[in-house]
Amino acid sequence: MGPFPIAAKQLKFLIVGIDYFTKWVEAEVLATITEKNVRNFIWKNIVCRTTVRTPTGETPFQLTYGSEAVIPAEIGLMSYRVGKYDEGRNDQELRLRLDLVDKVRAMAEQRLARYQDLMAKHYNSRVKRRDFKVEDLVLRKVMGAARDPAQGKLGPNWEGPYKITSWLRKGTYHLEMLDGQRLRHPWNAEHLRKYYQ
Repeated sequence: MGPFPIAAKQLKFLIVGIDYFTKWVEAEVLATITEKNVRNFIWKNIVCRTTVRTPTGETPFQLTYGSEAVIPAEIGLMSYRVGKYDEGRNDQELRLRLDLVDKVRAMAEQRLARYQDLMAKHYNSRVKRRDFKVEDLVLRKVMGAARDPAQGKLGPNWEGPYKITSWLRKGTYHLEMLDGQRLRHPWNAEHLRKYYQ
């Protein structure tokens, strides 16, 4: 629809998608309407909402509205769901599914937690742990403002040694210089490495 009066960022057109069965509405404002914009709108707002996500095992549409969406391609092909559509029975089914949507969301949440655990195990299997003890000597990575611009690329990447005085939680350490001057902020283990004399 449009053109409308020009809004911020030169936006003056509106693309609207309405699901005939559930009365679900999606809208997006655009500066120009091109075939690419329409394709992106359909992909992002219709097709992607009706595709099952691996972490949850459900579609975003199912988790939001409690029922499966009917995509425009399905209407054009006259699928079983479209052919057997009965408005009265559909309204009754939608109300029933809305009552059950909390259960579907709870199951999806459990599947998501299991999926995240698997992903964390996979990621952590490749992580090299760096555990230091109090009194260990370490080198600290030179970053940001601590790097001397006069030295350029050939400047040192590590500085120290520093002594570990305490740790907040695994991976976060308080440091002090060898003369006893304590550094203000704790350092993450990924920016430290063991110093060997």
